[in-house]
Amino acid sequence: MKYRNCIKIFHSHENIEPDFNLCDYAIAFQHLDAGDRYLRRPLFIESGLEKIENKQIDPERALNRKFCNYVYSDWKWADPVRETFFRKLSKYKKVDSGGRCLNNIGGIVANKIDFIKDYKFTIAFENSSLSGYTTEKIIEPMIVNSMPIYWGNPDVCLDFNKESFVFVNDYDTLDAAIEEVIRLDKDDEAYLEKLSKSWHTGESYAERQLKLLSFLKNIFERKLSEAKRTTDYGYVRTYRRKQETMGQLFNEKIMRISFFNKEFKLLARTKK
Repeated sequence: MKYRNCIKIFHSHENIEPDFNLCDYAIAFQHLDAGDRYLRRPLFIESGLEKIENKQIDPERALNRKFCNYVYSDWKWADPVRETFFRKLSKYKKVDSGGRCLNNIGGIVANKIDFIKDYKFTIAFENSSLSGYTTEKIIEPMIVNSMPIYWGNPDVCLDFNKESFVFVNDYDTLDAAIEEVIRLDKDDEAYLEKLSKSWHTGESYAERQLKLLSFLKNIFERKLSEAKRTTDYGYVRTYRRKQETMGQLFNEKIMRISFFNKEFKLLARTKK
């Protein structure tokens, strides 16, 4: 480790659990119990939690919109269930894809929020299903009252009211979830009833901000010796060295892959 005599705080917006052998404190997605060393703070908090707390619906506006959208840039690192669902739902009606992935509207949208506000439904799938891992995917459509078709965090109901959106994880099959979407699309009254329910069931934005402030004050208002939670003794020193070596090897492997990819592309262009 380059920095040793300091407090290390792990923070990630990805589906990675913190390793408390390597860090003193952590801020991440998972539901973990590590005393004052850990704060669960999902990405959706910074993505607009305060904007959905006072929900208001205009029924005429809500119904007079296009069917469904899909805005994603990455498919290589995501669970294939996302693309599978898109293709299955597209058999019922066209799903407008405005990202780089499976784009079918002639170009990439400039502003996602402005784009999705014109749709009754938004496919809001995480890249993976992991307890506690809820990103901006679910909250962005909520900001503009586009009903999320959500797949991902199996415990999302701890933060959001699953009666207000289509929770794909709750269905035995993707086809069953799609049947529910079709039912809501065809039944205006049922759609509005579901859309009118409150989005959020967890702590408010203000409460979460106070938790963050308290968490940070507990670290920075103490002496270094009091705030430090890791140790430099016992097997942990060997463990850290192994992790550091593995990290270096991983970075070298990525660099080699990147180099060979560039070389192969150059060779392919030369042959043309």
